[in-house]
Amino acid sequence: MAAAAECDVVMAATEPELLDDEEAKREAESFKEQGNAYYAKKDYNEAYNYYTKAIDKCPKNASYYGNRAATLMMLGRFREALADAQQSVRLDDSFVRGHLREGKCHLSLGNAMAACRSFQRALELDHKNAQAQQEFKNANAVMEYEKIAETDFEKRDFRKVVFCMDRALEFAPACHRFKILKAECLAMLGRYPEAQSVASDILRMDSTNADALYVRGLCLYYEDCIEKAVQFFVQALRMAPDHEKACVACRNAKALKAKKEDGNKAFKEGNYKLAYELYTEALGIDPNNIKTNAKLYCNRGTVNSKLRKLDDAIEDCTNAVKLDDTYIKAYLRRAQCYMDTEQYEEAVRDYEKVYQTEKTKEHKQLLKNAQLELKKSKRKDYYKILGVDKNASEDEIKKAYRKRALMHHPDRHSGASAEVQKEEEKKFKEVGEAFTILSDPKKKTRYDSGQDLDEEGMNMGDFDANNIFKAFFGGPGGFSFEDFDANNIFKAFFGGPGGFSFEASGPGNFFFQFG
Repeated sequence: MAAAAECDVVMAATEPELLDDEEAKREAESFKEQGNAYYAKKDYNEAYNYYTKAIDKCPKNASYYGNRAATLMMLGRFREALADAQQSVRLDDSFVRGHLREGKCHLSLGNAMAACRSFQRALELDHKNAQAQQEFKNANAVMEYEKIAETDFEKRDFRKVVFCMDRALEFAPACHRFKILKAECLAMLGRYPEAQSVASDILRMDSTNADALYVRGLCLYYEDCIEKAVQFFVQALRMAPDHEKACVACRNAKALKAKKEDGNKAFKEGNYKLAYELYTEALGIDPNNIKTNAKLYCNRGTVNSKLRKLDDAIEDCTNAVKLDDTYIKAYLRRAQCYMDTEQYEEAVRDYEKVYQTEKTKEHKQLLKNAQLELKKSKRKDYYKILGVDKNASEDEIKKAYRKRALMHHPDRHSGASAEVQKEEEKKFKEVGEAFTILSDPKKKTRYDSGQDLDEEGMNMGDFDANNIFKAFFGGPGGFSFEDFDANNIFKAFFGGPGGFSFEASGPGNFFFQFG
């Protein structure tokens, strides 16, 4: 009786369990069908909910996990999808779709090698499966793009790395590693908004991603927002203390900021030599920081202009605009140096660039001034011809004329070669022309202001230098360089002995000595 009772008890316990198991399967199938309906309508959230209910009822059914994995993939939740796909093939290793979904999740997350293994298993189960064949090719392509990108990054061919990562991301859209590499290369190429956008998207999904924090800081660093950049580098190092790139970047940023500030301080204090040294040291810290280095070159150019090393200043400003061709301050500084060295065509070109970029009254006036100086430079420089400063007095202009006219008078060179005579005659005429303009206040004013002297009857083409000379040295014929005592003439003009002297060097020729 005891044995019979024990058996009954066993029977009573087993029968309800079997009934419950069958009921659970029916409910699970019902949930799966509802999930399929929502999946077909692309309502993936509801499909996910019903597949989850099916799994709760029958947690050992591989197809339920496979369906939920497919739904999670459509929602872009590839890590969760991967876990479900892996569970499905653990429950049923012959489940081809499970292996395909596992491979697809691996590939989407950027693990192409693991993806290849999954697709290879699917092909072992069904060697004619077209999807498995294509996905296997895709996974191998991603591995090849990775390999090329790694090599090109070492070569600093950042454009090619971006190209490879774009191709790889077509198959691995959820791979943060590929996105970070692309963003870092975009930053190195100066495409900061694009790089920031990629890094920010990752940080929205994972605020602790040290690589994304590093790239975000890198963009700020390269945009010369060094203080903010340091904050991101420090945050990245909190998340990953051994992050080598963030560590190097943080150290460079702090050093660059300190050197630049010290240079600025020395400049303000008028210690230009020290400022030059500090800016030079700062330029050696990080050649990749284009914007900051452009400013440092421009700052050093300003120092060189203060030290009157104008050619060096021009070179520094040229280096600045090579790094940043939108840097207005560098163009303005270089243009001023060109003006100071009388390179007016170059100055006009720089001021035109500035005015095209920023059409201000100030820039317009600077351009007009340069254009005027360029126009003036293309005419004869009468001050240079007479050998006087632009601020020379009337008396200084007269003395200069006397000296140059006697020096270049044709009679003085009558014994020279025809070529020399022709050259001296030309210079003699130019000296007279220069005196005619600079000795007349009205003409001098027009000349100094850049106006055309040929206007209002000032045509210099009909100019006769001998008339000026005769007027200066008295009477028709002026004087001859033959048979006269030249020193008496000089004494009359220059007041006493010691000013000039003549020595005969042959018939009709004299050697001038100026005191």
